[in-house]
Amino acid sequence: MGSFENVTVTKEVNSYFDGKVTSRTLKFADGSTKTLGVMLPGEYEFGTGAPELMEIYSGELEVKLPESSHWQTVKGGEEFRVSANAKFHLKVTHLVDYCCTFLR
Repeated sequence: MGSFENVTVTKEVNSYFDGKVTSRTLKFADGSTKTLGVMLPGEYEFGTGAPELMEIYSGELEVKLPESSHWQTVKGGEEFRVSANAKFHLKVTHLVDYCCTFLR
């Protein structure tokens, strides 16, 4: 998985769906932002402002992207992208450790 260097970490947790999805925000010197988090099993709908890259470090989920009519399985070591100003659906089947990069 590696590590990130020269970042500012926001202490306050981002908590969604009654604490079933949590993350912390990382700000980089170049102005970019990522969140590192954990998702417990469940079904969730998220909306984006900016395009996002979702990297799944461990666990397993199914994602239904806005431009698709079917569910795609994503496991640890895999990733998916979501366009800006879109909604996407997740079915988390096993605890997921993830990193979300907000793309410019």
